[in-house]
Amino acid sequence: MIDHRTKRLIILTGMSGAGKSVVLNALEDLGFYCIDNLPVDLLTEFAKQIRSDGGKTYSRVAVSIDARNPIEALSHFPEVMDELKKTGFETEHLFVGANDDILIKRFSETRRRHPLSSEKVSLAEAIQMERKLLEPLQDYSSLKIDTSHTNIHQLRDLVRERVARRKAGTLSVHILSFGFKYGTPPDADFIFDVRCLPNPYWDANLRDFTGRDPQVIKFLESYPVVAEMRDELIDFLSKWIPRYEEVDRSYLTIAVGCTGGHHRSVYMVENIAGYFIGNDKDVLATHRDMAL
Repeated sequence: MIDHRTKRLIILTGMSGAGKSVVLNALEDLGFYCIDNLPVDLLTEFAKQIRSDGGKTYSRVAVSIDARNPIEALSHFPEVMDELKKTGFETEHLFVGANDDILIKRFSETRRRHPLSSEKVSLAEAIQMERKLLEPLQDYSSLKIDTSHTNIHQLRDLVRERVARRKAGTLSVHILSFGFKYGTPPDADFIFDVRCLPNPYWDANLRDFTGRDPQVIKFLESYPVVAEMRDELIDFLSKWIPRYEEVDRSYLTIAVGCTGGHHRSVYMVENIAGYFIGNDKDVLATHRDMAL
């Protein structure tokens, strides 16, 4: 169940074409009052206005801000966020991004115009301008969401499970597997490399299975080093996750990688996530590259 009693204000920023509209629509579908492209300078006054409602109508609000804001206004964003935290709302800042190649591909496929492009500014140049413009905002975010390897349905699920369902004052932990051959997740707080473990890929009978399948699980668990690494990662995270909870962190992303993201990392994520779910932690496990 989603807790509707908590007053939450989500500020959504990010790169054009990265999926901000998908995130905003998903939040609206989940009961948030959503506003697209509110000027930064109006954020504080808007928060004061909706607070006067007593949290009845506007208890859960999401506001999207993008590069169409003047540079001067965006430069004041950190100060505005500090002011918003005094309004009585639990304030979160989500930043949605993607790599340049993906953004260029998406704009080319949809034939949409980038808001900063013009006859004199190419799409690639506009993306670089926007990235530089929004860099200070990204550094100030509570949660970075990289959509380079995420489709619309996966992004909606991520927003629902991590953002909308997160209870006030709790830490949402996302543990994901990935393949190093497809790049490291830029939004990860911790990255663990399990490529030193025995690789089921080299067994032709196991190649088409994943770390969720009993054949691969049996293979990996036949090696003591696999259990050793699993237990040590759990011990490490058991020590440090509570530290992030103590400083009122809202989101933590932990990535575990192997070569292709199909076998070893999937197995490890399933085991680590299962341990913490069994200990009443708010954990979401996903597998970025398992379907590739």
